[in-house]
Amino acid sequence: MGRAIEQQEFAQEAYQQFEKVLQEQLARLKSMLADPGFGIGERTLGAEVELYLIDDQGRPVCQNREILAALPEAGLALEINRYNLELNLQPVTAAGEPFSRMAAEMVHKIGRINAAAQSARALPIGILPTLQRTDFGPQIITPEKRYAVLSRVLREIRGDSFEIAISGEPDLQMQTEDVTLEGANTSLQIHLRVAPDEFADWFNAAQLVTPILVGLAANSPILFGHRLWHETRIPLFRQSIDGRSSEECSRAIPSRVDLGSGWVRQGAYELFSELVHLHPPILPIVESDQEPSELRELRLHSGTVWPWNRAVYDPSDGGHLRIELRALPAGPTVKDMLANAAMLIGLTAAFAARMPEWVNRLPFETLASNFYAAAQHGIEAQLYWPDAQGHAGLKPHKVADLAASLLDEARVGLNLLNVDQAEIEASLAPMRARIEKRQNGASWMLKRHEQLSKLMPPEAALRTLVIEYQQHSDAGLCVADWPLQ
Repeated sequence: MGRAIEQQEFAQEAYQQFEKVLQEQLARLKSMLADPGFGIGERTLGAEVELYLIDDQGRPVCQNREILAALPEAGLALEINRYNLELNLQPVTAAGEPFSRMAAEMVHKIGRINAAAQSARALPIGILPTLQRTDFGPQIITPEKRYAVLSRVLREIRGDSFEIAISGEPDLQMQTEDVTLEGANTSLQIHLRVAPDEFADWFNAAQLVTPILVGLAANSPILFGHRLWHETRIPLFRQSIDGRSSEECSRAIPSRVDLGSGWVRQGAYELFSELVHLHPPILPIVESDQEPSELRELRLHSGTVWPWNRAVYDPSDGGHLRIELRALPAGPTVKDMLANAAMLIGLTAAFAARMPEWVNRLPFETLASNFYAAAQHGIEAQLYWPDAQGHAGLKPHKVADLAASLLDEARVGLNLLNVDQAEIEASLAPMRARIEKRQNGASWMLKRHEQLSKLMPPEAALRTLVIEYQQHSDAGLCVADWPLQ
């Protein structure tokens, strides 16, 4: 969805032509993936960070186009709402000091955004607690044609309003006519380059450990004054952009936002095939002036489906595959985000070689249940996990306890990627402290909000919460050490 487009209306013939091209490119990709030399290259990591722009009162500021214009070479991209920006990092080799390099670039670019902003600062936070319902609607959409088309077509496919229903204190129930509530969610997305012959095992390993990281990294517990899921992004993103009708939901028609339909058994082609066959096109734009290996239409279509972990085809460097890990929230600090990335990448690398066995040890339905439990309850969520001694059955474990038992596995995985030993320890240190203290962004916000709510009116409590969050985040103090009064 990052590509600029000119059209906003499409005839039925355009959709038919686009689907034909998708089928042709899917067959071409299958042939490319069968080439023994395809996609072989150095293991690399990349990242995208979505940010809020806020004022000194902790309220959103609609300045994303102005900041992008001031920093055209900074690797920034516009998001769907005018108070959000995406920051793109340069790919780095996995070996050596990848997380330190990514952190340094992130700090530098956030500093440039803050310097360029006239009356705003960038804030990494999953969902901004001070959001009000007036911060959504057509007037908030970034004036880019692709976002107007996205909102209109998904609404047409659904045939009704988007319904939001999230349990909490109190429950949140509302309807919206556009997709701007999707823009409440900001994330850290990690890209991991993998070779085609290893894709299934690495993708399954990433799926396996994603629920653990969602619980550890939860940072989105409050929306419109409602205390909701610890990672409210998970249900909100799905519901705010779900083009399925109520009937289709009841009949288990696949959502464009999901963890997936099962373990990958062969390779990346399975996921691209599902992408083409299960999800109707939104942007039927066919470009004739391209090299056969570019697969622009397939990549464009992929950008309109949002699984929590996604297969990515990139035509650069002769063509290669990546896994895009999309479930982590932005924030609370750069150090915390890179700790999340290190733990996720380390565990993925550690489990990849064992996945042919592990897909039989943990049913995919249980994995999906773990994912939503982690999103709802955060670091104190209870996940079901195979017995460590290999006995039959699945045992319940608190996220923090399970993560503590897997820290050494993360170290093993990072060693397999040839990450420097000092880098491993420095990157995992914030995670170790978070596990020991049972404090992440969501738990800190909920506890601090409860304290503030006893001292001041609701709106002032939310405003003070965000201002304190920003102060701690700007100071670079890892969230495990944020004070509670």
